[in-house]
Amino acid sequence: MNILDVIAREMSLPLDRVAAVVDLLDSGATVPFIARYRKERTGSMDDQTLRALSERLERLRALDKRRAEILRLIDEQQALTPELSAKIAAADTLAALEDLYRPYRQKRRTRASIAAERGLSPLASLLMLQQPFSGTLESQARRFVSEEKGVVDVEAALSGARDIVAERMSDDADCRGRLRSAFVRTGGVSTAAVSEEDSAYAMYYHYAEPVSRIPDHRVLAINRGEREGFLKVKLDMDGDAALDILRRSFIRRGSSTQEQLELAAEDAWDRLIEPSLEREIRTMLTERASAAAIEVFGSNLHQLLMQPPVKGHVTLGVDPGYRTGCKLAVVDANGKVLETGVAHFTIPGMDRRREEAKGIVGGMIRRHGVTAIAIGNGTASREAEAFIAELIGTLSGDIRYAIVNEAGASVYSASKLGAEEFPDFDVSLRSAVSIARRLQDPLAELVKIDPKSIGVGQYQHDLKESELNRKLAGVVEDCVNAVGVELSTASAALLTHIAGIGPTLAKNIVAYREENGFQSRNQLKKVPKLGPKAFEQAAGFLRLADSKDVLDATAVHPESYPAARALIERLGYRPEDVRGGAPAELRERAKKIGLSSLAESLGIGEPTLRDIIDELVKPGRDPREDLPPTILRSDVLDMDDLKPGMKLRGTVRNVIDFGAFVDIGVHQDGLVHISKLSRRFVRHPSEVVKVGDVVEVWVLDVDKKKKRISLSMVELD
Repeated sequence: MNILDVIAREMSLPLDRVAAVVDLLDSGATVPFIARYRKERTGSMDDQTLRALSERLERLRALDKRRAEILRLIDEQQALTPELSAKIAAADTLAALEDLYRPYRQKRRTRASIAAERGLSPLASLLMLQQPFSGTLESQARRFVSEEKGVVDVEAALSGARDIVAERMSDDADCRGRLRSAFVRTGGVSTAAVSEEDSAYAMYYHYAEPVSRIPDHRVLAINRGEREGFLKVKLDMDGDAALDILRRSFIRRGSSTQEQLELAAEDAWDRLIEPSLEREIRTMLTERASAAAIEVFGSNLHQLLMQPPVKGHVTLGVDPGYRTGCKLAVVDANGKVLETGVAHFTIPGMDRRREEAKGIVGGMIRRHGVTAIAIGNGTASREAEAFIAELIGTLSGDIRYAIVNEAGASVYSASKLGAEEFPDFDVSLRSAVSIARRLQDPLAELVKIDPKSIGVGQYQHDLKESELNRKLAGVVEDCVNAVGVELSTASAALLTHIAGIGPTLAKNIVAYREENGFQSRNQLKKVPKLGPKAFEQAAGFLRLADSKDVLDATAVHPESYPAARALIERLGYRPEDVRGGAPAELRERAKKIGLSSLAESLGIGEPTLRDIIDELVKPGRDPREDLPPTILRSDVLDMDDLKPGMKLRGTVRNVIDFGAFVDIGVHQDGLVHISKLSRRFVRHPSEVVKVGDVVEVWVLDVDKKKKRISLSMVELD
């Protein structure tokens, strides 16, 4: 099996492009760098395709490693034949490999191994051979009776031989593969209650569904219900259908040993194959569901990190609370903390404290010219929102607020990073700062938090941590590099995710910056331990707005500076003419010359030329600017205000397998079920909505007791 051929075929990619990507990855190039700066070699593959290719490459190499190990282990037993070697070489899944290795795996003592020790293997072979023999089967079996070996009579001999036959049937790779396929195609999942006590799993107390149709989120739900002791889970398939497959594989009708083989087949299915396949298929379903959940988590995280920043606003962050009050933090337009404080305005009946709070909060707003307020969506959020909406109605100026998802803010506040950034602040004050900055620049703030704590997944604690971490780390890396960072101000947390950097180099960059400052990208080479490879990977994603070299403020890679300078001159401009953005006519001049001939004369590929032109016209363009802006409100909506049929605008907060949660401005997010996302059939909600989307919804139902809001994105008739 040639790995490159497999990837090219599976992903429908040209083989030479796959080979180029693998070569780049093996040389230490990162996915963001390859996606942005090696388009000529990859055919302009995007980062998602490159990630998928990289992950598939890793899995196939792991499969090849296991293949080599199995070949070695079988060869050590002197059992490796050319036919078996060819089958192992052709196996394209781990299950197929393990099926082939199964007969040679070291087993604990089994009924079959005990029978073999008693000398019954020849009798088992006689049964499976199904050839005519002299005398009766009983007379053949009598030859193996031995009290010394524990074979007391003919029935004991035949029983032991059947044990060996059953294990051989169970270990047969081809038959096992057919049974597995049939199990997946025709088997069923059933769940039952351990007890009838009320729980979140009540819908699964008497439940059944075909293996082939059970959705991924349901697999994870019943797994959790079983693990928490509420459910018993069983997978099974029609035993007659399974036995029919075994008969077709091993038994000839009318043979002298048919009856014994029928008994062995029944035993093989009931005792060995069905329990084993049940475990395998449950594992397969769980792995498939986990992979899908990880993909959804990654997609949600990508959309959350790429939410548009609310730029140019002095922002007040509010971390709501009851007894201890609401923590407040004002930050300037660049996120620098200007003032912090505490005010009590969420507990009803405390009129004196609320009047004091109006003075405290109003004073902070007036002193610093606050124009945006970010309110955390946790405990006491609704009361805080009502107070803020009432307060800004009494103040002059255009002041608006937004409810900000504060998931993970407390994790950051109590973290080592939070303590290093604000050593003199109380933990809750750090949360208020984080909430304010999340509104200003979600990406820059959220990278400080473990992605699993951000709250945009489902069943995340049930997933393989290593795979989830790898996926989320890749998403964060792609987002940070897609946006780029300002070298003169970026935090170490943000720099850590730049291609080729990592935590140690990020700290070294910040330390060097604090001591020397950065006047050019080229100074990066002076940062301790930042070698040529790291510079190559990182430089294009690190911008320096105040550099004397105009190209340092763009995403043009230093390796392309000579071509970019030659292009500027060729098109009739000077470097200072393109600072802050070249005239739009620059693009037209390039097109008149012809991009193909222009690229050839500059010694670069056409994709690189297009990227250089884009950067000269819009240097350091932020891709988040193309997304719907964050909704800033000035009034408050209560659950009591919601009526069926009401039309609202809201922001998608989370996308899961069965729908999407939408923030419509009340304390509780509403659920748009997958069936209400569109008039057309929707396989998965991510086909229609993504985290951060601003959507129009209609209220279907409001359950105040359970605090549930049902919404529809399909206009009501």
